[in-house]
Amino acid sequence: MAISSKFKIYRKGVINMMFKLNLQLFASKKGVGSTKNGRDSAGRRLGAKVADGQWCHCGSIIYRQRGTRIYPGENTKIGKDDTLFATASGIVKYYRVGKDRTAVKVVADK
Repeated sequence: MAISSKFKIYRKGVINMMFKLNLQLFASKKGVGSTKNGRDSAGRRLGAKVADGQWCHCGSIIYRQRGTRIYPGENTKIGKDDTLFATASGIVKYYRVGKDRTAVKVVADK
């Protein structure tokens, strides 16, 4: 901030001081622009719903997934969104099929 002063002399001995202020005025509100952040979707709650060795009812969901990470076995079927569900009540067993596949079956109660 620079201050300069000028003196003007009027009639006998009267001095008038004039100040010139060089001020920079800033905005009181920030300019509102758009942002590219701030969006996020809720989690889809995927994964195992019934663990190995647990008992489940007929029709209950065993595993929610996107794609076929785990394949259906005995007494299980796969839904249109790749969800595995039980077709009989019993104990859930996860097991290996071949070298790189996992499957799940339900050992039904007799």
